[in-house]
Amino acid sequence: MTLVVEAAGALSLVEDLGRPAMGHVGVGPSGAFDRAAARRANRLLGNAPGDAVVETFGGLVLIAESAHTVVVTGASGPITVDGRPVAYGRAVRVPAGRRLAVGAPTVGLLSLIHI
Repeated sequence: MTLVVEAAGALSLVEDLGRPAMGHVGVGPSGAFDRAAARRANRLLGNAPGDAVVETFGGLVLIAESAHTVVVTGASGPITVDGRPVAYGRAVRVPAGRRLAVGAPTVGLLSLIHI
């Protein structure tokens, strides 16, 4: 399973659910901005609830070296596969060699890409 980053976008980060119970030892909670969206999409894909996601302000472009199923949740905005709009919040197949682009959100702050 490989995705090549063609454009990193604005502040694209790999995030999990963070460490919310570690404050007593000085570790901040961190993690995905929208934890509920991360859990829902991981469930939809059959991933473990705490599996990592890619979080972005938009402008992220990934090329699939092999076929992948992805879900974009969190903030909504334009999502395309090879320039064709695809559904927000639903499992979408990205065939090998195709380009997934996640634009800047039009509603919300950060989009989450689940693979």
